[in-house]
Amino acid sequence: MPWREMRAMVAYYSAMTMRSIFITLLFAHPLVAAPDFEREVAPILEGRCLSCHDEGSNKGKVRLDTREQLLTHIRLGQPEASVLIEQVSGPEPEMPKKAEPLAAVEVETLRQWIAAGAPWPTGRVLKDNPPRNLDWWSLKEIRNPGSEGRTTVDDFIAAKLVEKGLKPMPEADEKTLRRRLSYDLTGLPPTAHSGEIELEQLLASPAFGEKFAQHWLDLVRYAETHGYDKDKPRNNAWPYRDYVIRSLNEDKPFDRFVQEQIAGDALFPGEAEGILGLGFIAAGPWDLIGHSEVGEGKEDGRIAKHLDRDEMVSAVFNVFTSTTVQCAQCHHHKFDPVKMEDYYRLHAVFAAVDRADRVYTGLPPDKERERNRLLAKINERKAEQNKLTTEAKRELGARTSGIERRLSELRQKYGSPLRPQFGWHSTISAKQDAVKWVQLDLGKPLGIEQLRLIPAYDDFNGIGAGFGFPLRYRVEVANDADFKTAVRLVLDASQKDQVNPRNGEVMIDVGRETVRYVRITATKLAPRKDDYIFALGEVQAIGGENHDNIAMNAVVTAQDSIESGPRWARANLTDGVYHREVDDPAALVELRELEAQKAAIEKELADPKRDARLKVIEAELAELNPKLNAYPKGELVYAAATDFTSQGRFIATTGKPRAIHLLNRGDIRAPGELMRPGLVPLWPGAREEFALPDGAAESGGRAALAQAITARDNPLFWRSIVNRLWQWTMGQPLVGTPNDFGRMGMMPKHPELLDFLAATLRDDPKHSLKNIVRLIVSSAAYRRGSAHDEANARIDAGNEFLWRAQRRRLTAEEYRDSVLVAAGVLKLDDQGGPSFQDFVIEKPQHSPHYQYHLHDPLDPKGHRRSVYRFIVRSQPQPFLTSLDCADPSQSVPQRDESTTALQALTQWNNRLVEAMSEKVAERFQSEPDPVKVAFQQVLARPPTEPEQMVLTEHLKQHGPAAVARVLFNLNAFVYVD
Repeated sequence: MPWREMRAMVAYYSAMTMRSIFITLLFAHPLVAAPDFEREVAPILEGRCLSCHDEGSNKGKVRLDTREQLLTHIRLGQPEASVLIEQVSGPEPEMPKKAEPLAAVEVETLRQWIAAGAPWPTGRVLKDNPPRNLDWWSLKEIRNPGSEGRTTVDDFIAAKLVEKGLKPMPEADEKTLRRRLSYDLTGLPPTAHSGEIELEQLLASPAFGEKFAQHWLDLVRYAETHGYDKDKPRNNAWPYRDYVIRSLNEDKPFDRFVQEQIAGDALFPGEAEGILGLGFIAAGPWDLIGHSEVGEGKEDGRIAKHLDRDEMVSAVFNVFTSTTVQCAQCHHHKFDPVKMEDYYRLHAVFAAVDRADRVYTGLPPDKERERNRLLAKINERKAEQNKLTTEAKRELGARTSGIERRLSELRQKYGSPLRPQFGWHSTISAKQDAVKWVQLDLGKPLGIEQLRLIPAYDDFNGIGAGFGFPLRYRVEVANDADFKTAVRLVLDASQKDQVNPRNGEVMIDVGRETVRYVRITATKLAPRKDDYIFALGEVQAIGGENHDNIAMNAVVTAQDSIESGPRWARANLTDGVYHREVDDPAALVELRELEAQKAAIEKELADPKRDARLKVIEAELAELNPKLNAYPKGELVYAAATDFTSQGRFIATTGKPRAIHLLNRGDIRAPGELMRPGLVPLWPGAREEFALPDGAAESGGRAALAQAITARDNPLFWRSIVNRLWQWTMGQPLVGTPNDFGRMGMMPKHPELLDFLAATLRDDPKHSLKNIVRLIVSSAAYRRGSAHDEANARIDAGNEFLWRAQRRRLTAEEYRDSVLVAAGVLKLDDQGGPSFQDFVIEKPQHSPHYQYHLHDPLDPKGHRRSVYRFIVRSQPQPFLTSLDCADPSQSVPQRDESTTALQALTQWNNRLVEAMSEKVAERFQSEPDPVKVAFQQVLARPPTEPEQMVLTEHLKQHGPAAVARVLFNLNAFVYVD
């Protein structure tokens, strides 16, 4: 080929190749304007994707927060070939999981952006920061429709009935209304001879506060035990219950009522109500093991503390604002405008708070401040003591973990070889300097050469060998049983603390003196766990011709003793049995070698400076504790607290907040940025972060939170409570999810009526709950009959639009109280104070067993209103539980209402029902017309003719108590029409 033609051909093909490349690039990256990344693309990825696919979450090992990560899920220039577009497209897209699909315009924006080459600013890292969408009914300003001329409840309901084509039922008869109003406002049946309905009398009755307090206590998860594994009693929880009853009876302004329950100590200093209200924060379950036995020095203890704060935060927002902030613990709330940062800022509000008994009255403010300063100093010393001992145990554990593991194996297989397993144990003392003695009677004077004191062994609290051996003591001998004459001191170890003999023996030369009695007196007891004891495994007296133990089976007396055979008993001290025998000598040798190795390591790790500091702390505590005990105890309430006597590893913060970090994926092991107190900005004036000065008191954050939540401009606050008041009087709420006004909750059936009530309460200078209740029960809607109407039911079977009254069962407490009223034993004047217990506690020293079947139903102490019952979490009252009593371990905004065979059996066979049936029978069986009197007594009305006939025959066959049981099971007794 000629050179000229060859050059032309090369030029042609080169041009064609460049054209092909250009066309490819043109189609791969169309010459179209890319969507603006910051304004259009980033908000979609951050708001809809990163809650699951950022560095912290990385769900499915998919990250979209950097361009490098994103490129693995898209093909530049080819949106339809990109996995990202595939996942978010179509009628039922895969992503986002459990959330609304992306809008069509959002998907198209991502398509155009990928088609344009997915431009991304250099170094830009996206953050999980969804925009707050406040466009939701419950977050909008309350608009008072009353200003448009509708000024009563019925104005709104009537309009809705007309709109839906529903015909309201006629008003109920007088007797039905009297019974309905009495139960709804007081939880008690009307008196047999009451005349006209007296609304104001019922609102002013002490029973009003008792009834509505039951609703409130359901809501705030109130109980009088801790829950969890060791469901120990809270003997000072009841003052909060009485505070709630008193506040409702006095019609305390609702905003003040709530402020006291979040930050009463800060907003109303020096007022008892301000501390009593804090029982709300502490009302829920509490993990005794996680807080007191494990402590914050370990991960499990920190998890317990985190869950404790979560419970407090959830309660505040669920109860007061019907907002589920707890859903933002591991990621931004999937549906509502609550971010993880919001949730952890709320943790920071409660960062210094724990649950404990605190004084609410009995000390002047200046004395209380003095006491708290002293208590703070004691707790600082205890915290330091705990830190030093924990460090020592951690160092020792790191070096001896293998030894301890093998020792544990040997002990599990052989018990504890050559360890005193049986012995004598004094009663437990709260004071270490209490004097305790134990004494041997040899039966007659004998010559003693040597005394041997063999220490006890017990694994309680990890003490092991030397358990209960006194720090200071003396040993004496005499022939006088009272040790008043001719007493000889053979060992004086009472001047300074002694080294615990642990596995060894204390041998005392006596010198063959002829004596009958031996006494060991402890003058400084051994520490056990926040208390003190004196214990020994065996006492031997060596003497006689054969140098035997002449104290064998000697009679033992003591100042006091725990007799818990066969483990602990006075007789154990001289029976010669104080360890278990082992048949494997090799195991014993190995055990001794391992213990020697451990002892050597303990000696090597001994820190003189640390030991000296621990002794100084012990001396300071010995000086400070009596000063604290000199203050009057005052009256106590179990409430939110920062100053209290530390117990075990449960150390008071003395008001110093713990550091709160945002936890990635909600994992305590993945802390993020440090958080400051704040809240969720869902209403005007609600700040993400509170403007608190550095060093401000911890209560400042709670005060800011309380004032923000109760603000006039917070629509959630006012809507939430009037929805509950409507539910508590009308039987069903206007919003079917009272604790959740968010997007996963139900929509209000009567939004204008809800706003009318909310505005009425908000604009009332007294913020009176009774005024709202009065408004509701005075309405025609409340007074309607409950009869069925087929035409209405076809339109509104659930009665959502209130064309009839809502028939309901008596609550568990109402049923119990009504049975006691019918029996004539309910003590209505026995109000307030410690709760009555309808159970017997077994094994209270560990995990209590609450035995309801052992309680006597005829015991007058239990004949009080059910609201004053001691409520247990782990073992609910079986009788009331079968009748749909609330679960005290969680907030119960709305009780279940069931009808089961078990309820019928309970109402017929329960021991309380049986006992009260007998009481009812005593009251009517001698009457001329017993059935009529029984009806009047139990149902406050005469029987119908068929009822009279049937029950008269039943009376003849089965007796008067059986008639009473029938009455207790009638629908007329069990239901409120």
